[in-house]
Amino acid sequence: MPPAQREPAIRVCVAGVTGWTGRAVAAAIETAHDLELASGVSRSDPASYSSAEEALDAVGADVLVDYTHAAVVKENVLAALARGVNVVVGSSGLSASDFDEIDALARRRRVGVIAAGNFSLTAALLLRCATEAARHLEAWEVIDYASAGKPDAPSGTARELAERLDDVRPPALGVPIDETLGPREARGATIGGTQVHSLRLPSFVVSTEVVFAAAGERLSIRQDAGETPAPYVAGTLLAIRAAPGRLGLTRGLDRLLAEH
Repeated sequence: MPPAQREPAIRVCVAGVTGWTGRAVAAAIETAHDLELASGVSRSDPASYSSAEEALDAVGADVLVDYTHAAVVKENVLAALARGVNVVVGSSGLSASDFDEIDALARRRRVGVIAAGNFSLTAALLLRCATEAARHLEAWEVIDYASAGKPDAPSGTARELAERLDDVRPPALGVPIDETLGPREARGATIGGTQVHSLRLPSFVVSTEVVFAAAGERLSIRQDAGETPAPYVAGTLLAIRAAPGRLGLTRGLDRLLAEH
């Protein structure tokens, strides 16, 4: 009886390959038996390609992983989709309308996109627990903490959380935002119906907190990211393996975990 043939490895291009998370993800890909690091993108590393377009045109890939930054993530995702390449998005900075555009293009190209504001297990549990709480508690707001140098606000984790809560229902407000006395900005940004307050201070990496409240009681659920990228690696590898079998956009690591 002939030996069983092993499935070919998934070929991966990592955009942001020399970055904080991208470097750790690339190292994990290189040690995985079913994955192959086909190429990397870094504008600061002469050994890597300088753009996603250049990398994908030069070396075939099944999946593009993006751990870059808000200024280029959409450009990278659209470049991959235009070439029929599946995408895993770990960068923040994409809006709800951006995701709608990405979903439509991915469906036309018949490829999968998996995006998460945070690929860690605890962030996935934050989403799951918060959406369950929103079914029972009618008022909440989100606080988004990140490093002083983070240019985009809110973080991808906070944005994803707010939009996921909006899928449950809009929160109750004691005073409508447009009736605020004083600067409306003091009430934060309205993301998917939820008020989100972004703090940018030294010593934070990314922390996301949602505060629910009812008469006489409160519930706070908070996820804190540590100072190493290790928590994001396993979730990213799960997404890489899942992306080629999907059609269109899937948002949130918690939705992948629910299938496993």
